[in-house]
Amino acid sequence: MVTPSVTRLVISGYYGFRNSGDEAVLKSILTALEEEGARAGIRIEPIVLSVDPEWTTSMYGVKAVHRMKLGEVRRALKESDGLISGGGSLLQDATSMKSIPYYLGIIKIAQWLKKPVFIYAQGIGPVNRGVFHPFIAGIFRKCSYVSVRDNESAELLASMRLNRGNIEVVPDPVMGLPLPEGMVPRETASAGEELPVVGISVRYWNPERLELIQLAAGLAALAGQMMVHFRFLPFHVPGDDEASRFVIERMESVQSLGSVVSVAPETLDPQAMLAEVSRCDALIGMRLHSLIYAANQRVPLLGISYDPKIDHFLARLGSVPAGTSDQLDPHIVASELRGLLKDGDAWRARNAARIDNLKQEARRPAERIAEFFKNRG
Repeated sequence: MVTPSVTRLVISGYYGFRNSGDEAVLKSILTALEEEGARAGIRIEPIVLSVDPEWTTSMYGVKAVHRMKLGEVRRALKESDGLISGGGSLLQDATSMKSIPYYLGIIKIAQWLKKPVFIYAQGIGPVNRGVFHPFIAGIFRKCSYVSVRDNESAELLASMRLNRGNIEVVPDPVMGLPLPEGMVPRETASAGEELPVVGISVRYWNPERLELIQLAAGLAALAGQMMVHFRFLPFHVPGDDEASRFVIERMESVQSLGSVVSVAPETLDPQAMLAEVSRCDALIGMRLHSLIYAANQRVPLLGISYDPKIDHFLARLGSVPAGTSDQLDPHIVASELRGLLKDGDAWRARNAARIDNLKQEARRPAERIAEFFKNRG
């Protein structure tokens, strides 16, 4: 038997911060690289840049170095065969001025070391400061492969004078994340559950908590129409657990009507949270990855938009948000959720082809990377 050649790839992203969505992205990339590498006859050995290398190594069984220790980062890049930058929303200046310089800096070090760089399903933007545009364009032009997770990201790069034909649009990597081994499928997961389960993913965003107050009213209205198990799913702790309690405190009456309220236990394992979502009969979410998890498991979903990335993902399912962080109608929440619970099979049938395509396309960056090194031989 021929031993597969080893390809060492450094992976740069927002990893080790124990944010469920970003950890799901990493787990999805690692899984896809392993499988596509095996198909190509190569063994891909990842080295993850993490803020907590020991935790990342224990969680995923891969090598990791501290993302802020540039000596270690440079050494890892020098000893590697290339760099993967992504996924997630790395190149944006909405949350920090430091993000774009940091991630571009990592790419630039790899390019100085003459390593191929692969942009993996990134969400680009917002980039509000025009001074960043030429730096992004100049560095991306020298990358071996560029993929983004939505058309809007591709158009933003094109506006920076990057060749649109060299940018591949693919889904978020998490669309390809599998359930834990041995986990029963969604269709049988809720067997024995007396009430339909509505998954709820919330976060703090609007300073006055308008969307959370209105969501609580909508969930209470639904409980007045039918008995439901409301299952809160904190994707990022601390924060989402507090936002969940804020909503729960404003829907105290639902339990007197026969409905049930519970909160999923905190988990840092992306597949454990995916399993939680798979047990739901419908989901309403603010977190992007709660919606992606639901689509992944064919769970009928509603999105509340606080960021364009929510709208962009829903558009790929031919859908629009139920409301926004500034305006959410409780009657629409109750009506839409009731419809999804009553006609879940119709939702799944309507979206089956789209979801299958998204799952297949989510693996494309890993395929491209494996092909690159196979052909390089």
